[in-house]
Amino acid sequence: MEAGQSFLPGLIEACRAAIALNADRLCLLDEEIGDGDHGTNMRRGCDAVFAERDMLADLPLPQALERIGMTLVMSVGGASGPLYGTLLMELGRGLATDEFGVGHSFSPALSRAVDAVARRGRSVAGEKTLLDVLYPVQAEVSMHSTLDGIASEALAAAERTVAMKAGRGRAAFLGNRSIGHMDPGACSCALLTDAICRYLGELEGA
Repeated sequence: MEAGQSFLPGLIEACRAAIALNADRLCLLDEEIGDGDHGTNMRRGCDAVFAERDMLADLPLPQALERIGMTLVMSVGGASGPLYGTLLMELGRGLATDEFGVGHSFSPALSRAVDAVARRGRSVAGEKTLLDVLYPVQAEVSMHSTLDGIASEALAAAERTVAMKAGRGRAAFLGNRSIGHMDPGACSCALLTDAICRYLGELEGA
């Protein structure tokens, strides 16, 4: 990857806007099964990344992703910071190796990054976490789905967490009472995926 990722500031702004628009909703979802601060935490993290957008644009993409991941770890409270941070840091490291050849490394790098999130959170799919969005998204990417298809699957995957019983985190203490509520981490992950896909789609159509 070459330095000067001119698309990155716009992409960061798109993600920041999506979280800002839905911050109250994310907090309400988190109030139902958690601490109630997921929207606030995610907004703080997005603001911190936004403040570094110009510097990030001057970095090669793998290094920029690692830097964004570290910023999220330091600025987002709770479990979400380490999980989102792990995702982006590992994705950046995977792209940096580029062992699969230019243009072919994203899908396997994403797969390994999602697996790293699972290890960090000591969780698996089906436990009502952001993994229940990340794994379906990774599957869509591996099948070379369209951006619209990836975004649609992310949003649908977040909806599927409503019927799940939480197996990890604070929500797990609720047992069956966690059923009937969307996981806030899955929701923020779907919103970010949708924002990324929409922004990249607009660039393709420009």
